[in-house]
Amino acid sequence: MKQRVITAVIALILFIPIVLLGGLWMDWLTVAFAAVGISEIFLMKKQILVSIDFILALLATLTWTVPDAFFKGMPNNWTKYGVYFALIMLMLTWTVLSKNKTTFDDVGVYTIASLYIGTGFHYMSAIRNDPNGLALLCYVFVVVWSTDIGAYMFGRKIGKHKLWPVISPNKTWEGSIGAVICALICSVIYLAILGHFNIDFKASELTMIILAFFLSIVGQMGDLVESAYKRFYGVKDSGRILPGHGGILDRFDSMLFVLPVMAAVLGIVH
Repeated sequence: MKQRVITAVIALILFIPIVLLGGLWMDWLTVAFAAVGISEIFLMKKQILVSIDFILALLATLTWTVPDAFFKGMPNNWTKYGVYFALIMLMLTWTVLSKNKTTFDDVGVYTIASLYIGTGFHYMSAIRNDPNGLALLCYVFVVVWSTDIGAYMFGRKIGKHKLWPVISPNKTWEGSIGAVICALICSVIYLAILGHFNIDFKASELTMIILAFFLSIVGQMGDLVESAYKRFYGVKDSGRILPGHGGILDRFDSMLFVLPVMAAVLGIVH
């Protein structure tokens, strides 16, 4: 417990100022998170990071992570999607050149992982750098963190019926429902506080409360998805970069699902 607390305090001391600053600081932070995230996929697969596979997968991930404006300085016929497709083609070509040491299945994992991780962290920066983005990103944190707390508290106190034991034995239906209730209550309180500052969320307060309901469910699915692939790879944590807390994917599993949905609903681009 002591190690978890120390890690959390140090992480927050580093994380909070960057979130407050936003801008390029946030862009670079999410790029760093994405790079660590894709490396955790490789480590779970027990594959080395000093390899052609990793370099291509990393570049593919960062293609989705960086702001769209990054590609405006490139030739007109070069787009984000074209660059990404070229990297996937190179990965597929490497299956031939490596004589199937890198397999088609491996490339499939790298492709999905780069989309999942890169897009999720892209929208963390996109939401923060939107007008009123600090309040919006904090709204996401409130929903996700209150969901986690509610699931733990309700599941521990009254949890009896297993939610999906094959994937995550400790999660219960009571915990899941309690998580949504907790997210709704906390989002209402948060929105009421912000109401005094006349902050425009591009949506009504009622819409944001309804959105909190759905984002809580989406966040829980993100958590279950990470549990599924960790169970598949036979690991307890996605990584060790945060002692006592696991890896970056462990800390942002729900966020990687919630952030793109939030951005899509509010029409946020970056």
